[in-house]
Amino acid sequence: MGEPMGSERMEMRKRQMSTTQETPGAAQAQHSMGNRGSNACCFCWCCCCSCSCLTVRNQDEERARRTSHELQTEGIPNCEESPAPTLEEVNAWAQSFDKLMLTPAGRNAFREFLRTEFSEENMLFWMACEELKQESNKSVIEEKARLIYEDYISILSPKEVSLDSRVREVINRNMLEPSQHTFDDAQLQIYTLMHRDSYPRFMNSAIYKDLLRSLSEKSIEA
Repeated sequence: MGEPMGSERMEMRKRQMSTTQETPGAAQAQHSMGNRGSNACCFCWCCCCSCSCLTVRNQDEERARRTSHELQTEGIPNCEESPAPTLEEVNAWAQSFDKLMLTPAGRNAFREFLRTEFSEENMLFWMACEELKQESNKSVIEEKARLIYEDYISILSPKEVSLDSRVREVINRNMLEPSQHTFDDAQLQIYTLMHRDSYPRFMNSAIYKDLLRSLSEKSIEA
């Protein structure tokens, strides 16, 4: 009877040793699976942790909003230097749009009005084209033409002016070899737009009427 019991004890010991040897491998496998599971959240949108990919995306969106705001507010030239307009000059502005645009004081007053209508870029573009026409140096012309295109022609610019497709095609062809007259067609179109659309409203605006009244009162006092 004792021998069989001894045999049974030997079998039990073998099983225990076998179990003990298998346990570390099983524990290691379970630990490895646990590590993979802890990173699973980084491969789905419903993350259970603060994944770096979301942080980067939020930073990019904030940077884009900030850049857009800066582009809309920076790089706008100051008004032209000019003496205060006389009563005769201000009265002449009502005679024609050409006379308004002829003097710096007239352009400044009109530009102030355009700013209230969020269309100041039309005047800025027209002025940039006038400045380009005064250049004779080829490298300077090419650089200024590139800047004008980026600032007022590109559809990516917040200061893009409204031009039809025909004029845009002309500009694209002209940009292959920029000159002082690269934007002539576009400048004329914007000039016509300001003349027909904005000029009549300017003449009826508080900006023009207040200036005219102020100069008239000063004239009477003198």
